[in-house]
Amino acid sequence: MTKVVAITGASNGMGFAAAELFAAKGWTVYGGARRVAKIPTGERIHALKLDVTDNSSNRAFIETILAREGRIDVLINNAGYGEYGPVEDISLDKARTQFETNFFGTADLTQLVLPTMRAQKSGRIINISSIGGDIYVPLGAYYHATKAALQQWSDSLDIEIAPFGVRSIIVQPGGTRSSWGEIAMQNARKNLKVGSVYTPLVNQVAALLNADASAIGASSEDLAKVFYAAATDERPKRRYFHAFGDRAVVWLARSYPRVFKKSFMAVMKFLSRRAEKK
Repeated sequence: MTKVVAITGASNGMGFAAAELFAAKGWTVYGGARRVAKIPTGERIHALKLDVTDNSSNRAFIETILAREGRIDVLINNAGYGEYGPVEDISLDKARTQFETNFFGTADLTQLVLPTMRAQKSGRIINISSIGGDIYVPLGAYYHATKAALQQWSDSLDIEIAPFGVRSIIVQPGGTRSSWGEIAMQNARKNLKVGSVYTPLVNQVAALLNADASAIGASSEDLAKVFYAAATDERPKRRYFHAFGDRAVVWLARSYPRVFKKSFMAVMKFLSRRAEKK
């Protein structure tokens, strides 16, 4: 029996690569995104319009898959973005939209798919968080809050649904070779008030997020393989990371928060001094 996976945020980055990988592995793939034309095409890939902040769109997405396939084996909640900006400057409307996309969209889709998975007595909900669910950088307060919320929610959900043969799993990517950081900093600059005192901080964080990203970050294809492992491992883990460094920095932030903060502040001072010399 061919397995069915539903992937949100399938129009770019990790979601795009995951759609291609699952299809190559023989799965029937349903990719959802607002920009349908950017979802990959292929014999096993079906592109559907999806806005995760809209309940009617989420309902149509799930109901279409079930009408065609009769089952969903894996839901990958990948859609998300970074609404960066200083807490003092960023509007609460934008903060709410950040939660609607990164957290409540996931919760809505999960509620819609769980009755089917329980009836099947099998299924996996794979929630794409970030190492940013445990660590933090300035300007990302609302982004980090959504990822921390997602992780606690996923862990609670996992206990609730495990007796029915269904699992809820977190994937925590670290730095990626993608446009994510650039877009997040574009948002940060848009969210600055005129004459904001946080303008220098935005420049420092931009330097931090973009420093050697092309050399040290994982590719979308690398992370798609992590998604696939989370979907297919016989005994799934509670957390999935791409690299040891990602796991290590999460451990440091959780086990020694003061050391993490001091280390981060030292990096920020170094970047500030380097910028002044240019």
